[in-house]
Amino acid sequence: MKTPDSRFYCPLITTGILELDENESTHAVRVCRATVGDILQLSDGLGHYADGTIVKADAKACQVQVDKVENVSAERPKVSLAIACLKDDALEEVVFHAAQTEIDKIIFLRTDFSQEPKNSDLKKTVRRAELKALVSLKQSKKPWLTQVEGPIEFSEWLKSYAGDLVLCDMDGDQAPSAQDLTTTTTLLVGPEGGFSPSEIEAVKSFQNGKVYLMKLGNTRLRARTAAIIALGKIVC
Repeated sequence: MKTPDSRFYCPLITTGILELDENESTHAVRVCRATVGDILQLSDGLGHYADGTIVKADAKACQVQVDKVENVSAERPKVSLAIACLKDDALEEVVFHAAQTEIDKIIFLRTDFSQEPKNSDLKKTVRRAELKALVSLKQSKKPWLTQVEGPIEFSEWLKSYAGDLVLCDMDGDQAPSAQDLTTTTTLLVGPEGGFSPSEIEAVKSFQNGKVYLMKLGNTRLRARTAAIIALGKIVC
């Protein structure tokens, strides 16, 4: 028996015989060349793992036998990333890298200086970002699937949000310590050019949680770069 060096996504893990969807089946049978008797490492992105022994090696509907489901002891991450809508494929790039870290959500924000295409609902971008998050879940072998939400107006999101905020700011301080981040916390990253003065003031006057201003360094960073460096400071 062999075990491919990858996890396979199965949204509902239970004991018994499970059938993987076509994408996961193709990956297992055609890409990894798994056959009957081989073991697949399954994850549902909700804190459950299982080893599934292949009983039917079908590239469209691979079936596995699961004898035991494992629940991870770690809680779902408390840290999320809220980033302004960016142009081109920058949001997908951010999600692909950020979702490899242990974060709860990635929220796309419409801000005063957002660079998304005009009159765009970003449905295709959100869908592709969700697929990137799923790829990152399997590649990183973490227990929790990072959710993708939005796009939502920044002012609307801030009004409904309760928890701590970490704003990337050139005039900020060092990153908050892990001991500081004991509750729901969202890292805020603006678009190219940053948040508008009124948006920054709204964050600084936020009343439903603590506000941290975090400096990322002495150089000006692209938004997609800032997001990953910031996560590295407070998550990794």
